[in-house]
Amino acid sequence: MTTLFKKKSQCCGCGACREICANRAIEMTTDWEGFSYPKVNQTLCIDCGRCKAVCPIHIKDEKKEAEGRTYLGAQAKDDHIRSSSTSGGIFPVLARHVLSQGGVVFGAALDSDGVVFHREIEKTEEIRLLQKSKYVQSRMDGCYEKIRKYLRDGRQVLFTGTPCQCQAVRQFIGKQGDRLLLVDLVCYGVPSLKIWKQYKTKLEKTYGGRITSFCFRDKRHKDNGHTVSMCIGDREYSHSMDQDLFCKLYFQNYIIRPSCHSCKFCRVERESDMTIGDFWGIEKVKPDMEDGMGTSLVILHNEKGVDAWERVKEHFRYFQCKKEDVLQPRLRKPTPRSRRRWGFLVLSRILDLGTAERIMRK
Repeated sequence: MTTLFKKKSQCCGCGACREICANRAIEMTTDWEGFSYPKVNQTLCIDCGRCKAVCPIHIKDEKKEAEGRTYLGAQAKDDHIRSSSTSGGIFPVLARHVLSQGGVVFGAALDSDGVVFHREIEKTEEIRLLQKSKYVQSRMDGCYEKIRKYLRDGRQVLFTGTPCQCQAVRQFIGKQGDRLLLVDLVCYGVPSLKIWKQYKTKLEKTYGGRITSFCFRDKRHKDNGHTVSMCIGDREYSHSMDQDLFCKLYFQNYIIRPSCHSCKFCRVERESDMTIGDFWGIEKVKPDMEDGMGTSLVILHNEKGVDAWERVKEHFRYFQCKKEDVLQPRLRKPTPRSRRRWGFLVLSRILDLGTAERIMRK
């Protein structure tokens, strides 16, 4: 009998197990907290073990030392690219290069119903759909097989996502990944889709319209993306991230997936080709580059990552630094679990999110 996990902290919800199952014995189901988990139909399961072979949590943890890696801080020279990106603009430049070579790019997009899902793009004008942070776990339905097909067709593929998603793609593709570039993110943890949907409904009720766009990290105030903006109906609204209810719940660690609190990827040593994120602390390392518009932290893990960087570096202002310069919290250890997490999630089932949050603060 196949058992994929004993505790929910042992499943990151990547869905690779479902995609690899030839007998379709696995389906993803959503629990009361709003996170998806695989459920095995034991009648259809033949215990082939393929599901465990692609699981980024089940695989043997072979920690590689950080020696030989390259650490960079970078800003796109094109101000428009940087202003429309969460940090320094690494992803859109990489994506543009891959697309110019006839490749395909996979990343997270937010649909009109507020669901975040991974999708592929093949046109430069579509890059904007995959830019910016989305503080909701993305669905990976169908992506694994599509990536394998594109690679078999001889096309280059750029995949960007959370570290566990990148590891799952790597395990799924296996030896066919010569033309696959894996770029993972410095990840705080993924929040509940259920809570995000409740928040979205609350906003639409408050402002009397349908949300048509939402930006978790708006740079209009040159505050390194600490502004939240949205379009509801025919009007735009914005406020500080500190005032945004969903961001409060997220950064108080009330709504993060259980596995994120024990994430083994919260370190410099990773199996991706490149890691990107915000270069927090840039004002201490390179103060002349701190202008409130974002700087990217870039870690090149291997030759493939170095080669990708060499092909696009002319589009950036950048500097090389030491490992110690980039060691922000999520590259040292996972996000801690709040002692009030369970209490908030229980209250959120019966109370308004704002009311539940205020009660937990008392």
